[in-house]
Amino acid sequence: MDPRNNSNIHDIISRRRFLGGVAALGATAMIGRQAWAADAAPAGGKPNSVFGGVAIGINTYSYRSSGIDTAEQTLKALIENGLSEVELKDGPIRAFGVLPPAVKKETKGDLLAPKPTPEELAKLRAGLLAKAAELRKLYNDAGVNIHIHKVPFGKSDDDINFNFEMAKALGCKAITTERSDTVAKALAPFAEKHKIYVAFHNHTNNIPTVDTLDPLLDYGKYIAFNFDIGHYVAGSKGKSPLAVIEKYHDRIVSLHLKDRTPDGGNVAWGQGKTPIKEVLQLLKKEKWPIHADIELEYKIPAGSTSVAEVGKCVAYCREALA
Repeated sequence: MDPRNNSNIHDIISRRRFLGGVAALGATAMIGRQAWAADAAPAGGKPNSVFGGVAIGINTYSYRSSGIDTAEQTLKALIENGLSEVELKDGPIRAFGVLPPAVKKETKGDLLAPKPTPEELAKLRAGLLAKAAELRKLYNDAGVNIHIHKVPFGKSDDDINFNFEMAKALGCKAITTERSDTVAKALAPFAEKHKIYVAFHNHTNNIPTVDTLDPLLDYGKYIAFNFDIGHYVAGSKGKSPLAVIEKYHDRIVSLHLKDRTPDGGNVAWGQGKTPIKEVLQLLKKEKWPIHADIELEYKIPAGSTSVAEVGKCVAYCREALA
């Protein structure tokens, strides 16, 4: 696992960085954040993207091409798109101070610096969880629910446990990660302990099985799917994802919505073969509590932005569920 992207606090924090981090936590400008949130709120009130009983959200990866990096910038985009649900990736979470900055290259001196003591580490974790609670409040006050986070897991049991504690502090029902039987086996006891789902995301080469029970689910009842319906269409050469949703609806925490072609193309919604409308109508009909999260993958047209294109996807969902 790439240490630049994980939350392994033991590995990436020296004592000097720890002391600096604690000082930074104490200097948070809470009043400024509250004022910003008030300014960003839509004139008509808080956003609401629950259409026909189906919670439409977004994976914040969708905003990657527009320079939207911080938690505040992300929240502003969510409000502009009228989205009240979000799968929050680690970039905005780190930028807010819930996690230490990602490590790219340590100096020799940093590598030789003493590791935090257990007492220092406990204090740091408490401070980070307090920041997570602050981030949750910022989003909730603006009308946005963080239903999932996607922060890669660290290597140690303590770091894995912290990831679940962070999910609780953010108000998440699940943590998403990439599909891996080895990882599922390792995480299942932690998921059971915390009653937080680990929802595994599929690509085109590891789609859920339909003819037999998918073996991933054998590892524990809190092991679930983050089912990408576009990847399923591309990976199955055009099969409908409806059968997968019907089979595993009680083990699917969320969907990733995108339109793809059977030969693997990523296209604007309505131009491919992914039955997004039919999927959403199935969720509405059955009243299954599955989050449906937009994941913008197609090339943004010249003159447009990711926020504008997400707005088109939101409108597509609203119309499909009308």
